[in-house]
Amino acid sequence: MPHDRSPAVRPFAVRVLAAAAAAALAPAATQAQSTGTTASTGQALQQIEVTAQRRTQKLQDVPLAATAILESDLELRGITNVADLSSIAPNLQIATTPGNSTAAQISIRGSVTTNPALFWEPTVGMYVDGVYVGKMQGSVFDVVDLERVEVLRGPQGTLYGRNTLAGAINLVTRKPSGEFSGSATVDLGNYGAQVGKVSLDLPRFGVLKASVGVRTEKRDGWVKTTPGSSVGELNDRDTRGGRLALNLDLGRSLQLDYRYDESKADQNSRFSQVVRSTVGRDFGFPGIVVSADGRKTTASIDGPSFERLDLKGHSITAEWKIDAANTLKYVWAKRDMDWKDSLDLDGSPVSFAHTQRLSTYGQQSHELQLVGSAGAVNYVGGLFTFKDDGFTNNPQSYFGGGFTYDSTYGFTTKADSVFGQADVKLSEAFTLTGGLRHTKEHKTVDRFLASGGFVMVPAGTRGSASFSSTTPMASLGWKLAPTTTAYARYAEGFKSGGFNGEAQSVPETLTPFRPEKVKALELGTKSVLADGRATLNLALFHNTITDLQQAVFTAKGSAASNIRNVGKASTQGLEVEFSARPTDDLRVQANYGYLDARFDTLMELGVNVASNRAVVHAPRHSLNLMADQTLARASYGTWRAMADYSFTGAHYLYPYQIEQTDPTQAVAANTRVRAAGLLNLRLGLGNLKLGKDVTGEAALWVRNATDKQHIANMIDFGPGFGNLTQAYYADPRTFGVSFSARW
Repeated sequence: MPHDRSPAVRPFAVRVLAAAAAAALAPAATQAQSTGTTASTGQALQQIEVTAQRRTQKLQDVPLAATAILESDLELRGITNVADLSSIAPNLQIATTPGNSTAAQISIRGSVTTNPALFWEPTVGMYVDGVYVGKMQGSVFDVVDLERVEVLRGPQGTLYGRNTLAGAINLVTRKPSGEFSGSATVDLGNYGAQVGKVSLDLPRFGVLKASVGVRTEKRDGWVKTTPGSSVGELNDRDTRGGRLALNLDLGRSLQLDYRYDESKADQNSRFSQVVRSTVGRDFGFPGIVVSADGRKTTASIDGPSFERLDLKGHSITAEWKIDAANTLKYVWAKRDMDWKDSLDLDGSPVSFAHTQRLSTYGQQSHELQLVGSAGAVNYVGGLFTFKDDGFTNNPQSYFGGGFTYDSTYGFTTKADSVFGQADVKLSEAFTLTGGLRHTKEHKTVDRFLASGGFVMVPAGTRGSASFSSTTPMASLGWKLAPTTTAYARYAEGFKSGGFNGEAQSVPETLTPFRPEKVKALELGTKSVLADGRATLNLALFHNTITDLQQAVFTAKGSAASNIRNVGKASTQGLEVEFSARPTDDLRVQANYGYLDARFDTLMELGVNVASNRAVVHAPRHSLNLMADQTLARASYGTWRAMADYSFTGAHYLYPYQIEQTDPTQAVAANTRVRAAGLLNLRLGLGNLKLGKDVTGEAALWVRNATDKQHIANMIDFGPGFGNLTQAYYADPRTFGVSFSARW
């Protein structure tokens, strides 16, 4: 498949990486030569510990491609939820779904689920304190008191299980300290932005340690509407989040942790800016406003517009340290969500295309783990059970109400698995790791669809199916030198099968699609350089995806697709992660991802059309550069500056035909997102003495500093629906001030 092959992109990325490496290593080498000592006299990079393999390890010792970000960098970069993570790891791309701010499309190494409907399963598993988050809807929520974020690339089917075909994202919150401490932050910005956050640790009370945190955000919409519109603005923000953490030290090596988190959103939807339409010509329906000459900040709409989220999560973790080498852990979790949206899809003051999704979702899980070691062997094993159920009411109205649809679906899932993984140290140089997981699933669907008094799928239409999958993993680690390791890793993963909740007929409703599977080979090296002042990690990977689940939007009847296991795809590429502290006052990071993704087989009506179909959300190049510089240390405080640049190459959003061979079908180029680079800047004055044991910081920040007019997502209805194509632009330049205090 064609990609963005601009000759300027690849040399640019290579030049930047080379310059960063030279800048980082040259000062350390110069210092060693001029003083006759080693660079270890300076400040080394912080060693990050992660739980990527369900036990605590140094990031540099984990034999897989993983990125971790600590609390200090999360605050520095303004990362509060999963949507802010895009491009911070190689070949990671995150976009909010069209029209929404609380549902995400997460792509790792070219594998993604684009449809946010509840019956779809994600390809990237997201976890909060070890608890799986089941769906894309509602996956963008503020996490208060984040301690670190771990991004695990490649299939994680052995230790994490279903729906980690592309990888996993771990959001880890801070544990209560048992000492009185806290922090408070206020952000004020343009568009009337107001963000407040308070976190408080309470003194230990007997066996109990506790912490609480709250966050609230409000911002006016940067798209204003004309008089007479159904709402006064679009693209606004109004969210609230809270968290409670309790730890009970029950003695005899028994720890009990309780976590509660809650997120709410009540805001208008994002502006559906129509950039292409032949509705007037094809259907004689006037009034669609086409704005294809850049981002618009004024709109006229007539349809209801809202996005509402109410998400609550509970978890209890019990850890029993059996002896010095073994720990038994049990995790119970429950999460419930109400999610509603209403979109004026034509983005105009006419009633051409209005839809709503009114959803409820609940999930519950139990997991038992044994983590331990015996001599040269480290192991983890366990049992996991998961169940969920959801319901969506999806009313739709088209052509001024001339065509309306009463569309609902419900579903259930029951999944059980057993897993184990162990690594054995064969010698001082070699470590062998192996693991296996077996999963069984049972799924059901209930469907109803009617239009204009005609019932296409009658109430009571119910389907059920069972699936199973076994996902092995094997890796060999090789310690090439005291500070350099290499590894070879083979892993498999799968995305669950299921039913099409938006099917247009009874046979289509009752036809299940099978799990999508991946077999992946990864080769990598991890190095600590310049006596701990730099790290360089490289990874090469090749993935083969089979039983590919594919949905092509047809725009026939209500907004729906037919879903089939249509073939096979391959992705391969290179990932580079570089961090360095050239001086005690400067820290730099550079991440680069190269991706080649293509369909090997894609069957449509008995014909293999793989060579003429676009792979989606798979930019050939991705790059992130960050520099954190301490400018000056004064008696009143410390000046610090940060620059964060992310580049994402051009990519397609829908698996449509690349060259038009069928004029009745959509063309991929109509929803091709151009390459874009976004720059964020921050200048802070920290270490301010505000009182006894109280320090503060004041900062100026700007996001999208160059005011890039970037299309983040699109919808293309295709020729069958008047080529109606909407664009959803990323936020324009935002700027403001931040004040924080810690005690």
